[in-house]
Amino acid sequence: MKKIIIITLLAITVAFSANAENNGPENVKDCSETFNRASFKFNQGLDRAIVRPLAVGYRKLPNGIRTVTSNFLNNLSNLVTIPNNALQGELGKAGNNLARLGINSTVGILGLFDVATAMGFEEYEKEDYGQTLGKLGNGPGCYLVLPILGPSTARDTFGTVIGMFGGDPWYNVTVKNDTRHFKDSDFYISRATNGVDFRAKNLNALDNLEENSMDFYASVKSLYLQDRQQKILNSKKSTESQDDSDWDDVSTD
Repeated sequence: MKKIIIITLLAITVAFSANAENNGPENVKDCSETFNRASFKFNQGLDRAIVRPLAVGYRKLPNGIRTVTSNFLNNLSNLVTIPNNALQGELGKAGNNLARLGINSTVGILGLFDVATAMGFEEYEKEDYGQTLGKLGNGPGCYLVLPILGPSTARDTFGTVIGMFGGDPWYNVTVKNDTRHFKDSDFYISRATNGVDFRAKNLNALDNLEENSMDFYASVKSLYLQDRQQKILNSKKSTESQDDSDWDDVSTD
């Protein structure tokens, strides 16, 4: 099943990257809008039936529980951020994030507590393989909406595939390798929790965006593509409907 998913993602990426553009987000082609809108509608149904109700319940948890959960997920994201810092030539950031990972994973008890920030180690933006490919000059290709995973591009989908082929250490030790300490479910639970955490943080922002958009699909597409461009440029400029340049933090209300 996992091989089928990987092969499918590769096939989609190759098919859609044929029309790659190196221009700004406004010029990214929606090469298969019919497929994308169908996938978007499926994801909306999933959100209404499962993700949003979970996010509403999650927001009712004590703030301390939500904080340590976010800390754990942010610490885990360093496993992908660090190699991408290095690939982008940002060795200082790679060293800083490596120190953060080590400190928070030990003194901070598996990242539940952000001790590194208190010690003066700056928290930088997350990096991924899609961003690295962009910095190396690869255009985004066609816009994609992946079932469950959400908005993407041919380039970002290929970045996801890179993670499945060894670029994501957390994926490696949970899904790819059989160990006594981790299971496949550990990876998928962490990804699902990250999605619920994101939805809970942005519950009102995304609900308002949907309510006030004449075309919610087009609004999300524009927001995602603008944000990805800003992240590749390491820009602090805010995109519309966002309070910072990170798609993972559309709003913190």
